[in-house]
Amino acid sequence: MKIEGSVVLITGASRGIGAAAAAEFARAGAKLSLTARDSEALGKVAPADALITAGDITKEAVREQIVARTLHRFGTIDILINNAGAGLYGPSWKAGMGDIRWLMELNFFAPVAMVQQVVPHMRAQRTGMIVNVGSIAGKIPLPWMSLYSTSKYALGAWTESLRMELKRDGIHTMIVCPGYVTTEFQNNARGGRVPEKVVRGRRLAITAEQCAKAIRRGVERNARTVLTPAGGWLLVAAMRSFPGFVEARLAGMIQSE
Repeated sequence: MKIEGSVVLITGASRGIGAAAAAEFARAGAKLSLTARDSEALGKVAPADALITAGDITKEAVREQIVARTLHRFGTIDILINNAGAGLYGPSWKAGMGDIRWLMELNFFAPVAMVQQVVPHMRAQRTGMIVNVGSIAGKIPLPWMSLYSTSKYALGAWTESLRMELKRDGIHTMIVCPGYVTTEFQNNARGGRVPEKVVRGRRLAITAEQCAKAIRRGVERNARTVLTPAGGWLLVAAMRSFPGFVEARLAGMIQSE
């Protein structure tokens, strides 16, 4: 899809992947509508000509305001990037139900609700693209954050179903599955702590800027799935071909925790 001149709405745009995506799409010539809860942080990263709407996207009134302001300013929404999300560490069998509902509300229900707000306008113009930022945890279940994996599996399955639903309307959907990205994700996650063996895996991490470039390239070529770094496909293939072996290795990473 052509990015130059298009209107791109990005959630969770104040830091990390969202902020990097805002910069990347601005360089590609997009008009930006950015939203996040932290208005001060959002103001620091937003380009001068970007539309800023601060608020919690788990709230219906905030979602309606974001879309209404975007349409009022630009007249259309060409690309929606559902990036806002959070993590939850620790065993699922003892996680608080309040934390579980919070996680699903932000990681799954809010993206669905944003799409329900935006799709009628995309259908009217017979074109558009929806980008949902998931995780490699939505391809391979991670036992130290099993509920997070669940939320991202749901997001990925829905993205693929949505693509078929909207195909006749000229709307494409893409799921993004980053591996370890050097952001503040772990500091903002709820629950327990990250296993030490996982922390040591940071040497394989990519930057938020590298992830944003992968997203931009995926949009340009109408990709179905962007998994970054691309080497993550080897792990996905191993899980499909040798699930018992991979599960044993992943389980071993938390046995001593």
